Amino acid sequence: MKRRVVVTGIGWVTPLGRGVEHVWSNLLAGKSGIDTITRFDAAAFPVRIAGEVKDFNAEDWLERTEARRTDRFVQYAVAAAAMAAEDASLSVPVADPYRAGAIVGSGAGGMETIEHGQHQLTEKGPHRVPPMSIPRMMINAAAHHVARRFGFRGPTLGVVQACATGAAAVATAAEQIAFGRCDLALAGGTEASVTPLSVAAFSACGALSRRNEAPQSVCRPFDRDRDGFVMSEGSCVLVLESEEHARARGARIYAEVAGWGLTADVFHVTAPDPEATAAAKAIEFAIESAGETPEAVGYINAHGTSTAMNDPTETKAIHRALGACAQKPFVSSTKSMLGHMMGAAGAAEAAIAALAVHTRRLPPTINLQNPDPECALNHVANASIEAPDLRLALSNSFAFGGHNVVLALRRYAA
Repeated sequence: MKRRVVVTGIGWVTPLGRGVEHVWSNLLAGKSGIDTITRFDAAAFPVRIAGEVKDFNAEDWLERTEARRTDRFVQYAVAAAAMAAEDASLSVPVADPYRAGAIVGSGAGGMETIEHGQHQLTEKGPHRVPPMSIPRMMINAAAHHVARRFGFRGPTLGVVQACATGAAAVATAAEQIAFGRCDLALAGGTEASVTPLSVAAFSACGALSRRNEAPQSVCRPFDRDRDGFVMSEGSCVLVLESEEHARARGARIYAEVAGWGLTADVFHVTAPDPEATAAAKAIEFAIESAGETPEAVGYINAHGTSTAMNDPTETKAIHRALGACAQKPFVSSTKSMLGHMMGAAGAAEAAIAALAVHTRRLPPTINLQNPDPECALNHVANASIEAPDLRLALSNSFAFGGHNVVLALRRYAA
């Protein structure tokens, strides 16, 4: 029997800072976390901007030995999970660890570890490759360390769906809870992708904006002057629980994960299907599984990457799925402020959708000065707005490989 799944905690490590209230207030204020790259010397790179996590000390969240043995993507995940658990007022250890899971994914895993290991191999030989390289770089390391931190022994998975990873992790965890396989899960995504190889590779394939002179105005989803996405990093982890579990412990509930839809384009390894057929189906499936209709959708947190192809294709998907109702829901892309957090993006945007229905306030798409006629939607442009009647929100994630994940977040009513 399907059970209701609710969001009771949120943990954020982002270019806009950490913690629910801090990041949410920055998003509503339209602040940008994008700036010039400082983590490495990018002077010779065609792209020299990114959304970096600043002022992060791994030893605030992990013991010194564990911090030395983990890649940044794992450190971000553990920090976000710890903040989410605190936000949810979780008591640890839990009563039954086999009923609690950790489902945390990453698009690329330990890129810093991979790059360092390759350097050691080529410059100093095979005997100088660090012995912890594999445990540091493997994508499921994030889920392992989160589960170990909290003593969770239930479903522990490292989900990989490129830029839809975080959303897929939330959907997977929700399904585990909905069908009774566990009562509680820490779910989300994490990425530490601002590294020389990642920036060079995404730049080489033409995906990134090269407007290095004005970092905070570069990312402009749905604007006719957009020229590529801005790579970012960080983590978002949500505490998901069955409604019964959450209410039994008196938890504060942000929203209900009411539905989800997952589809595949099977079109191209990077480009979205220009007909947006499968993306539209993911939206339809999310609405249907929530037991709702297109008329009920009041807000969409768009994938909105600020690339030439993604934004009009996503617009077409929304119109295909919602039909005559496509101009009704407010739409914004918070990547305009956070940048593209890659494997963490879908979880961060699910959290934003949950907070939107909880607070009935909608963050904007900043830098939307000249809306593209091909992206005709009801945009929340440049300033946040109140949405007093908001009850149902969607969070879209459309990734390389044609992976489409859409989550439906509903205002909670007992």
